[in-house]
Amino acid sequence: MSDALFISATGMHAQQMQVDTIANNLANLNTSAFRKSRVAFEPLMPVPVAGPDSYKGMGATVSAVIPDFSAGELKQTQRDLDVAIDGRGFFEVQLPDGSFAYSRQGALRADRDGALVTAAGLPLSARINIPSDAQSIVINADGRVQARLEGSDDLSDIGFLELAQFVSERSLKPLGENLYAATPDSGDASYSRPGENGSGKVAQGYLESSNVQMVEEMTSLMVAQRAYEANAKVLMAADEMLGLVNNLRR
Repeated sequence: MSDALFISATGMHAQQMQVDTIANNLANLNTSAFRKSRVAFEPLMPVPVAGPDSYKGMGATVSAVIPDFSAGELKQTQRDLDVAIDGRGFFEVQLPDGSFAYSRQGALRADRDGALVTAAGLPLSARINIPSDAQSIVINADGRVQARLEGSDDLSDIGFLELAQFVSERSLKPLGENLYAATPDSGDASYSRPGENGSGKVAQGYLESSNVQMVEEMTSLMVAQRAYEANAKVLMAADEMLGLVNNLRR
């Protein structure tokens, strides 16, 4: 009987994690470049027992929460420093502690020193500086960044955007704020110009939308809630049976 309690409790805990993950996906439905996550379940280690059934299962658990890097829709903003990645790849940014993180969020801006940074103020590892007399910025599909300077009709090269790729994107560690960190399973980042070595191209004046689909998430939420309710009913049934057994001894 205690096995039924344990198995139903682990099932409820796993489904609660599923509900929390779906809720986070829905909360970021309109967050630019957000990547939804999926919960991976696995059975708990079977326990050997005596009798005709040599093993018994001990419930389920969450083995991992895996980010889904399928593409989101590109939406036009007509802003010079908005850049979307059309295909594979990440922008590499430097964190305050000096380490590097990776993001597909391309809402860029120039800080007070002219450095190209993310909306959160994190500098790109490419270290591109916008001249103070720049009248307009052009970011080409191959990552070349050019500026039209005051008093000139010609474009001047001021840097290149590079994209980072990983052997296993699914193994990247989410840091929050649309940032990811490399892990031993993801492998080290490899760098290339946009459009080369399988990386996507960049699109100026666009931002990538979230890849969350409302209907898909609501369907998954209903399934998770039903599974949670089913486990709760098993828990209550096991508790009632324990109560009957205890009453028999009185």
